[in-house]
Amino acid sequence: MGMESRIFSVAKHIRPSDGEPIRSVVLETKDSAVVVWHAHPGQEIAAHIHPHGQDTWTVISGEAEYYQGGGIVAHLKAGDIAIAKPGQVHGALNSGSEPFIFVSVVASGNAGFALAEK
Repeated sequence: MGMESRIFSVAKHIRPSDGEPIRSVVLETKDSAVVVWHAHPGQEIAAHIHPHGQDTWTVISGEAEYYQGGGIVAHLKAGDIAIAKPGQVHGALNSGSEPFIFVSVVASGNAGFALAEK
């Protein structure tokens, strides 16, 4: 019986898109969803919430304006980690000149999803 891989390449999961940014799934289980996002300059990940889960973003490259709800926006850059607890608004607009790439870990796997106001 082979050992299941526990090491994943971010680069292999980057999916640039001229339309909406693509949610490229690395692994989904009942415990979490691990996803790589790529947003071209000017592209947006719509503001949303996960009613029953935390979403942790680790920024790999680029920069973005990170929506926190209530009109509050923070600047994210490579090396930053942004954590949205259950029910907290989050989303982002790539405000830079290069791709905004980040890894999102949503836990638990049944966190839910709903669009929200920026």
